Amino acid sequence: MIYLERKPAAALAGCVEMLWFACAPDLPHQRELVLPGGKIQFVISLAADHLTHCSPEGDVPIAPALLVGARTSAELVATRDMKRLVGVVFRPGGLGPWLRERADLFYEQSLSLSDLRPMGFVRDRVREEGSTPENALRVLDDVLCERALAPERRTHVVRALSLLRSRSVGETARELGISERRLHHVFTEDVGLSPKQWSRVRRFQRVVRALHQGVEMRWAELAVVCGYADQSHFSRDFHSFSGIDPTTYAASRGRWQNHVAM
Repeated sequence: MIYLERKPAAALAGCVEMLWFACAPDLPHQRELVLPGGKIQFVISLAADHLTHCSPEGDVPIAPALLVGARTSAELVATRDMKRLVGVVFRPGGLGPWLRERADLFYEQSLSLSDLRPMGFVRDRVREEGSTPENALRVLDDVLCERALAPERRTHVVRALSLLRSRSVGETARELGISERRLHHVFTEDVGLSPKQWSRVRRFQRVVRALHQGVEMRWAELAVVCGYADQSHFSRDFHSFSGIDPTTYAASRGRWQNHVAM
């Protein structure tokens, strides 16, 4: 297995968190559960002419290059898609200004990049010029930079993302000097999740990170440390986002924090 990450060029740093490359052609065919992280991604297959939509009814081939919107529910993926992939992880609130489109339009959706007018050529460019993992990431970075002249991210959204780490939605709105309704509107448009959803996903991810690192702590104690009112609240939230319980996650964790073998 090969896995690489690359920081974006300076022109993209305000909108893009990282670019990644994965090559795992020998993985046994199975499904993996991908947990919601609140961020929007591009996922591009360089090996096959399709990715796979997994559902209880079966697997269906879909477009080979996708925009995966922000989610609050887990998604099944097929490990056979991981033969050779590249991806882009956008910063919260970064896609909207860069793509000049509202991020909330992509909530819980996976759309073909070919349906997004300026992005249909991305996969072809990376396949043609990215002969090595490093080259593939460089070409992807270059392609993204060609569209880097985007409007600045909204100050209210950038500040809200920071304030919501330690404040409630109401407190954040008051700190910004705007109404909760206005905060909800601008935040949801740019991030793809409402402020409340974003705060819940962040809290869930604190738990996932702790479990992935193998923390040894009683569930009730972990719940309080991660910001939950009690263990019952913690358990309900974890199952709501992942479809599994914390014990199952802890027993099934693998290389990637947000991937669980099924």
